[in-house]
Amino acid sequence: MESIWLIIIFAAATLAGYQLIRQVPSLLHTPLMSGMNALSGATVLGALCAAGAAVYSGSRICAYIAILLAMINVAGGFGVTARMLNMFKGKKEEDGQ
Repeated sequence: MESIWLIIIFAAATLAGYQLIRQVPSLLHTPLMSGMNALSGATVLGALCAAGAAVYSGSRICAYIAILLAMINVAGGFGVTARMLNMFKGKKEEDGQ
């Protein structure tokens, strides 16, 4: 019964997050994404704690998947931030002048 509540909370959080991100103007997506890397790091730590505390193999598998997805999010966020910062460099900086 407890797992049903966890699934309901997860689904509600997913829908709320989708609605929140959908209403953000596209001009703000990249700066917000770079700021969200800190929260993704907290998600990684939470997933690591969940993996360490997991008793059943199904719970461990879910925790390892959470770690993988959170790390992909962190790496992707830093990649997008790097691309965004490269867009603001001048032509002289790129040519080495």
